[in-house]
Amino acid sequence: MNLARALGSVGGMTLASRVLALVRDTLQATYVGANFASDAFFVAFRLPNMFRAFFAEGAFTAAFIPMFNRKVGESGALGAGLDFAERALAVLLPILLAFTGAMIIAAWPLTWALSLGFREQRPTDAQFAFAVLLSRCTIPYLMLISLASLLGGILNSLNKFWVNAAAPILLNIAMVAALWFFHGKDPYATARAQAISVTVGGALQLAWLIWACRAAGAGLRIRRPVFDADMRQLMKLILPAATGAGAVQINLAISTALAAGLLPSGSVSYIYYADRLNQLPLGMIGIGLGTVLLPTVSRLLSTARDAEAMATQNRGMELALFLTLPATAAFIFAAEPIIRGVLQHGAFKEVDTLRCAWALSAFSIGLPSYVLVKVLTPGFYARQDTKTPVRLAIWSMGVNLAGNLVLIPALGTIGMGHVGPPLATAVSSSVNVWFLWTTLRHRGHFETDRQLRRRTPRMALAALVMGGVLFFLTPYVDPYLTRSLMVRIAALSALVGGGAAVYALACLATGAFALDDLRALRRQARRG
Repeated sequence: MNLARALGSVGGMTLASRVLALVRDTLQATYVGANFASDAFFVAFRLPNMFRAFFAEGAFTAAFIPMFNRKVGESGALGAGLDFAERALAVLLPILLAFTGAMIIAAWPLTWALSLGFREQRPTDAQFAFAVLLSRCTIPYLMLISLASLLGGILNSLNKFWVNAAAPILLNIAMVAALWFFHGKDPYATARAQAISVTVGGALQLAWLIWACRAAGAGLRIRRPVFDADMRQLMKLILPAATGAGAVQINLAISTALAAGLLPSGSVSYIYYADRLNQLPLGMIGIGLGTVLLPTVSRLLSTARDAEAMATQNRGMELALFLTLPATAAFIFAAEPIIRGVLQHGAFKEVDTLRCAWALSAFSIGLPSYVLVKVLTPGFYARQDTKTPVRLAIWSMGVNLAGNLVLIPALGTIGMGHVGPPLATAVSSSVNVWFLWTTLRHRGHFETDRQLRRRTPRMALAALVMGGVLFFLTPYVDPYLTRSLMVRIAALSALVGGGAAVYALACLATGAFALDDLRALRRQARRG
């Protein structure tokens, strides 16, 4: 398989989804701003986001795909894999129905746990009841995205990566439509419309994947559930993988709860908006690489091609660093103009831009780590080891919790308490990557090759050069970032395009990449 080409198809769809998410967040900032209504929605939205990471991008995929591929490989026919998938669906569906119902009933304590009761904001009973209502509106998305993840896993195993990667676009279309057509006269009405659109978007995603599976000859029937040996093995793999794959989301949930409970109104919104911008490269690169690497590495290992599996992970790590290092530099050196151009209009003011920019810079420090987690964990999951990543994730979550408890009050003394959660998340993710990498290396399952070791410092130097150029360009672009939509788009495009050009030239100058590499990549893409 051509890794770059597969990543391009997944990354392209994910990029389209993230751009729509950026449009959504821009409308959210315009119509709602940064206040209790926006904080309440983002707390309610955190829950489905966590489960999307656990299942669609993590646990279910990590457990299901290797078992599905093994069934197909042992029999030599797709039918055996589909039989396994139907049995998995039969067991999963009633569990999800019961779980979703229980979550809706328990929405009050869940909302309190995710926000610590918004203690610092001192909401009225009516305000907190509103936050609980938003949670109940978004909770059904958990069941919908979990079912969609099963169908998406089948399509990924059939190398139809783009179809599954396109599904989140429908969620963002639903949310953008809700903001555009149904925003109310006050921020509370708009937040309620947004919460309802989350579940509508989940239904659209599930419908799209049902159609795509049927079109690919992989439609599933509803059966009577039977908890056989395969299902016991699947559940045994899912439970630890849920925590391991969702370490970043769990860290963000902890950060959200502490920010809502210990910081002033608007802090959750600053963290959310910063995280969404940080998710733009993370979604395109990290999720794309994770989606492609797991089935690829599991197939190579199932045929005893261990050296090829390790080489694939090396190239995955190289691609991850090549694409994330410049994004990190851009978010550190040019966070404020990026936030200003994207969000500062309507209810989102200059002071909101400054505070959100601080959070974005803190998040971006861990951007390479967030992506490298997606590159390294397939090395465990492809070998059906889901316990080790969860053990390492628990350690990283401990680092995140300790970091939050230290950094929030420490930075709060200088009015930057909301920077504590993003910074703690970045540090804990870096710790998690270190644990994953050293464990794989000690087991003999991963070793960096000469090409990766040579290119990594050169790519880092090229990213620093680009960051310095962006820093000096900012004063010339800044005056155009609060004007009309087209002027803002042009100014941001010039800033981003100029940075990309500088990074490309710096990579060639430092020897991080050569023209021969680009020609080889193009030839490989044509063959792929």
